[in-house]
Amino acid sequence: MKPALKLAFQAEMAAANRYYQHAQYSDCFYHLERAHILGQSFVIAHTQSHWWMLKLGYKTKNKKEILGQIARIIAAMLFSKIWIPKGNTGGTNVNPFKPMAIPDDLAQHLK
Repeated sequence: MKPALKLAFQAEMAAANRYYQHAQYSDCFYHLERAHILGQSFVIAHTQSHWWMLKLGYKTKNKKEILGQIARIIAAMLFSKIWIPKGNTGGTNVNPFKPMAIPDDLAQHLK
């Protein structure tokens, strides 16, 4: 992962962690989605973003998110280097195979 991309990913994960610690779960999930977009081409970063989404699912008692994230963690470990749907935000609120538009501020890191 290039240094600028790594810093952007880490910043999104740090923001998610801060919101998680303050029980601001919607804001936490927003930053996890952004981290997912940045890290989905890298096995460890991709898996880390899904792990945190799973953790958030447990915290909010969201069964759909829990089950969906378990499947996505497995897929992230197996397929991150083979194929990923660019821009997909990674939550169970979206189809895991659907490519999505990448926000402009994140796209600059993915060129």
